[in-house]
Formats: sequence, structure tokens, C-alpha cells
Amino acid sequence: MYYKLYLDSVFILQMTSNLYLLSLAGKILGCTATHRRIWFGAAVGALMVCMVILVPAGTMGARILTATVPVSMCMLCITFRICHRRSLLHGSLVMAGCGFFSGSIMIWILNRLRTFLNSGSSMCVTLVSGYLAYRVLVKIVDSLQRRRASCQRTVFIYVPNLQRSIPVKAFIDTGNQLSDPVSGAPVCIIGRKLAEEISSCFRPEKYHAIPFRSVGKESGILHAYELPELVVEEQGRKIRKEHIILAICDTGISEESVCQMILHPRLLED
Repeated sequence: MYYKLYLDSVFILQMTSNLYLLSLAGKILGCTATHRRIWFGAAVGALMVCMVILVPAGTMGARILTATVPVSMCMLCITFRICHRRSLLHGSLVMAGCGFFSGSIMIWILNRLRTFLNSGSSMCVTLVSGYLAYRVLVKIVDSLQRRRASCQRTVFIYVPNLQRSIPVKAFIDTGNQLSDPVSGAPVCIIGRKLAEEISSCFRPEKYHAIPFRSVGKESGILHAYELPELVVEEQGRKIRKEHIILAICDTGISEESVCQMILHPRLLED
């Protein structure tokens, strides 16, 4: 069985798809680029796919599947100037995920537009369905990002020895139910990097041992210390709390993470 492919149609469809995927990847990764770079990256990616189709080796599906990651990396490098290997791989996986969900939505739309496909306007309908799938994914990504942003707060940790407050990005986790086994006070979680930065306010007499349970580890003990003061900024107001317990977690928060603290939801209560 033979299939007839028109490279001009493949180029247009692939370039359009690349535009949508690069736009979605940029929103998710937090990368920005000019319209010219986005168009150029999408065009280069489409051209590379056309070249892969022309290679007379193996099946077409195997060739396209093998070239997916290199093509995605090339587009990310051109569009967002990403050069680090790990970042390129992460971005390629993000684009692959966007492509999977976008394709699923497109199939759902195309199945409901079969009558238009039979009228000879299949390419036009495909482009329209691709745009609709892109708009749906943009709405979903924007909604998730707004929800994530609403869970982030700026926290000021007062360090007596330094006589100043250190601003810290914190994440509100409604699933964080850690509490001191003796007093029942809520416990926040911080990473090792932040703990080293404010270690001067940790006192041996303020030490707490906090038992915990988590997925993948049945139980354990977190080393924690009591802070004299913590201020949480929330929607223009400041909530001041005293005698806050901070537990140090070595694995829960990475050093590269924007948020270096997991807040207990009870701290937002007046």
C-alpha cells in the first residue's frame, strides 16, 4: 500500500502545529520570545520534519518518532535560546505532552466534523480544529497557573540575630497537616538551603522533633525549630504569627525551586 504525501501541505500543517506547541511550551516553561523567533523556530521544525520524511530508510512512523526529540530541541534552542541539555530535554517533554493533549482534542473535534471533511476541505478543517485545540489548552494552562499563583505567598521570616526580616516565597499546601505532637501547633516545612540561611535564629532549647508520614516512606522524624516571628502577606494584608515551628526537609523542596517553604493552611487563619 502506498500513500501520496504533498510536502507543501505537510509543511503548512507541521508549521502551524509547531507554532501552537511553542506557544504552549513558552507559557508552561515561563520562556518568552519575539514573534519572529517563534515563526522561525516553527518553520525550521517543519522543514526538518519534511526532510525526515524524504529519508529513504525505515518506516515513516519510525523516522518521525525518532526525530521528534531532536526537532523539538532544535526549535526550543532557536525560539527560546535554551542551550542547557537538561532544560532542552525538559522542554521537549513539555512539548510532547502538549502535542499529545492537543492531538486528542483535535481528534475529538474532527470526529464531530466528518461531514465537512467529506466535502474536500479536510486541510482547512484540520487547521481550524488545531486552533480550537490550542485555545482549549491555553485556557487550561492559564487556569492552572492562576491556581498555582493563588497558592503562593510572600513570607517574611524575622531573624533576631540579624535584626531583619528575610522575604521568602512560600507555597500553601492544604494537605500539609503536620503539627507538633506536644502542643498541637502547626508546622511549616522549609528546604535545606533556606535553613542554612536562617540558621542563626535556631536555638537548641527551641528544638522540636516532628514525626511524619509520606508516600514512599512509612514514617520518619523531621528536625524542627521554633521561630520568634513570621509575617505572611496575603491579598494586601499582613498576618503576623509568633512562635512558628519550621521543620527542615532534605528531599521535599529542591534548591532550584522558586518556593522554599510549604506553609501550613492554619497560619492564614486570624
